[in-house]
Amino acid sequence: MAKILHRYYEIKDYKKTTSIVENAMKKARSVIPQGQVATYIPELGKVDSNQLGICIYPLTGKKVCLGDYDRRFTIQSISKVMMLVAALEICGKERVFELTGAEPSGEAFNSIVELDRENSKPYNPLINSGAIAICGMLTKEISFQDILRYTRKVCNDADIILNEEVYDSEIKTCSRNRSIAYLLESKNIINGDVDDILRFYTKCCSMSVTAESLATMARILCNDGVGEESTKRYMSASTARIVKTLMLTCGMYDGSGTFAINVGIPSKSGVGGGLMSVSDKRAGIGVFGPALDPKGNSIAGIQLLKEISNKLTLNLFYDPEWDEPQKESNFADQIMNHHFQSK
Repeated sequence: MAKILHRYYEIKDYKKTTSIVENAMKKARSVIPQGQVATYIPELGKVDSNQLGICIYPLTGKKVCLGDYDRRFTIQSISKVMMLVAALEICGKERVFELTGAEPSGEAFNSIVELDRENSKPYNPLINSGAIAICGMLTKEISFQDILRYTRKVCNDADIILNEEVYDSEIKTCSRNRSIAYLLESKNIINGDVDDILRFYTKCCSMSVTAESLATMARILCNDGVGEESTKRYMSASTARIVKTLMLTCGMYDGSGTFAINVGIPSKSGVGGGLMSVSDKRAGIGVFGPALDPKGNSIAGIQLLKEISNKLTLNLFYDPEWDEPQKESNFADQIMNHHFQSK
């Protein structure tokens, strides 16, 4: 009989867990030189690439916070999760998925290729084209200040603000996003003022957060929308489940499949170096590591999550009790024997 995991995960041995994470961080730091910060946004190019921090916030037990977990950075594309939650809650699933699909794109996060086809819409809400389409919907319903207030609540972080320097830097260099927005307008996917929509989108990306902030929101998602108080609901369970599903399949852009195999935790990345990961019914995780891989994901952050996902039973598809090396499959032998016997 298959073993059923307990519904609630708990860090029972805090000292051992901390030791595992510390060792994982040492290994993760070794890959930082292979990445680079996001220089295409000039202000992000000034960030120290050697920073690395993590916060693991379990459903029960105290947080594990190490390294630069309290260092502020801009949320960038992780804000697409906030945008999607707001759109699902305010406008409903049907309207959201009239504008975007729910499939991995297989293209870079800022690709315009998938849009430049007849009758095509953005593949999902977690790439730039999909998020800009969502913003076109949201600007008719709410303001950036509404998103900012909501982000402060779900992150339990009153110090989240708009980073004006990053916003100014980003809005001046957003030619590609502007092209995406005008193409969306030409397809009647957005029909508001393009400049207003781009300002809304870029401000959402320019909110300042910490790894601890992200872990707090991730914990709410892993608890199907309910906060630490156990009675306060921040989003419907249906919204939380849709968001987690898209994070698993699309949250790491065109690296999502490989990440799911190697780490197995629904996650969303941002070019500011953040990662927000949701180990369902286990823990929320926030990571900060500004050196990026070629796909725009935190290179040390991915390595760090890869190191701890199985050791801390955070991988949704892994259970240490299923490791039975003496009972390896002989499937190939069975197939070959059957093949030759049938001859």
